[in-house]
Amino acid sequence: MSMNRLVHMLLRMLMRRGVNWGVRRATRKPGQGSPTPQSRVEREAVKRGRQAARLLRRMGR
Repeated sequence: MSMNRLVHMLLRMLMRRGVNWGVRRATRKPGQGSPTPQSRVEREAVKRGRQAARLLRRMGR
């Protein structure tokens, strides 16, 4: 692999990450930074529900 291809690949990767970061930062709604304790509890409850559903599906097979 030539040095030019390697530099191009690294620059493309860095640019993609930078653009994705900027787009996410620009489109973020106010107050969306850190999750509230209530949303964390709800997310954990949903996760437990999905695990239970997955377990029941496996038991039914």
